[in-house]
Amino acid sequence: MNADEFDSARFISRFLFKGLALIVVPLTVLGVVSLTRDTAPSTAGMASTVNVALSEYAISGTLKASAGDVTLAVTNKGSMEHNLTLKDGATTGPIPANGTGTLPLGNLDPGSYTLVCTIPGHTEAGMKATLVVDDMDPSMDHSTTQQAGTPAMDYAAMDAAMEASIKLFPAKTLGKGNQLLQPKVLTDGTKEFALTAAIIDWEVSPGKIVQAWAYNGQVPGPELRVAVGDKVRVVVTNHLPMGTDVHFHGFDLPFAMDGVAPITQELIKENGTFVYEFEATRPAVAMYHAHHHGQMQVTNGLFGVFYVGEMPLPKGRVIGGTAIPADLKIDRRISMVLNDAGVIGLSLNGKSFPATEPYVVKSGEWIEATYFNEGLQIHPMHQHQFPQLVIARDGLPLDHPYWVDTLSVAPGERYTVLMNANKVGTWVWHCHILTHVESDVGMFGMVTALVVQ
Repeated sequence: MNADEFDSARFISRFLFKGLALIVVPLTVLGVVSLTRDTAPSTAGMASTVNVALSEYAISGTLKASAGDVTLAVTNKGSMEHNLTLKDGATTGPIPANGTGTLPLGNLDPGSYTLVCTIPGHTEAGMKATLVVDDMDPSMDHSTTQQAGTPAMDYAAMDAAMEASIKLFPAKTLGKGNQLLQPKVLTDGTKEFALTAAIIDWEVSPGKIVQAWAYNGQVPGPELRVAVGDKVRVVVTNHLPMGTDVHFHGFDLPFAMDGVAPITQELIKENGTFVYEFEATRPAVAMYHAHHHGQMQVTNGLFGVFYVGEMPLPKGRVIGGTAIPADLKIDRRISMVLNDAGVIGLSLNGKSFPATEPYVVKSGEWIEATYFNEGLQIHPMHQHQFPQLVIARDGLPLDHPYWVDTLSVAPGERYTVLMNANKVGTWVWHCHILTHVESDVGMFGMVTALVVQ
């Protein structure tokens, strides 16, 4: 049974909270959102400056301003880049961690205005708030501090939203990444791969189509595999609107092949081509990705996985009291690329739940899974039922493998684990930062399932 045949995976979700209305509670407390307004005798032309804090994943405070000229003073108190955007309107643009920005909104009439962070996945994770603009009593003291409002909860609606989102899994979307690319074998035995970088329409989740930066029309790019000792030739053609390069992350390479323009090579300009040539000298679990403006090109989809040989297995060993079979055979190999930024956003292999792929295996089978983190954050990857035996880090076999329940994978890291799927059921597999998998409108993002038949 494959992913397309698996019609509807159901599994247990965690508690969420949905803000459907905001209650304003004026308090003078340190560390909450400060609202500063003029005290002019008339509301006409009144200017309001509202201090707003961004974090993972919230826009802090119940926001309230006087009708008239409104400006938002924004501080990013989070650990990653955010922005503050008036829905369908002005934006601060990207604000780095600990950075500040200003969002002038001009003259606003009384009413409600929606504020969001438009970085993919962040709105869904909770970065949405309402700015209330009204005619204020000019006799009031408008220099005050307000605590974040307490949202009114519609628990029945939350339950229904969660159930509805789960019933969509696994949703069909256009495009699939990590497709194995067969090399062209040259007369001297060299294995040649052709990669073309271009911007494509990519369906991250049902109906959500983004302009992804992709290799060979897929995110992640095609999976490359060679044997130890192979001579490798990778021909890269650039159809992007800017220059690019390709770094082979986790390889032993000659200096000229490291893929960092303009240090080791000339930039591959638009419609240009560059040829990378090297020998695969040792086993590797590696990645390939753009290095030039990687903060944009990589997060938007220019990444893929590259294997050299196979990972040695701890056959016949007793690890943590568990005996590994001497005749251990891997029944399923899984490459799972993690991302959390760019146009792709919170995703597994370029897809966001419910469009992520369920992995269907038979009871008793052994799985070898490798996590590749091409994002900007650490992701603690948790499999709900089966302990993960960590056998390699960054493609290097561990002398002392160890068991984990949840494995934290930092940006740039690769971890290879073994799991014995010995219990029938549909078992959740997800990042354990809960706002990366669940929101007020249900399940999304970095979650899939291991289905054991």
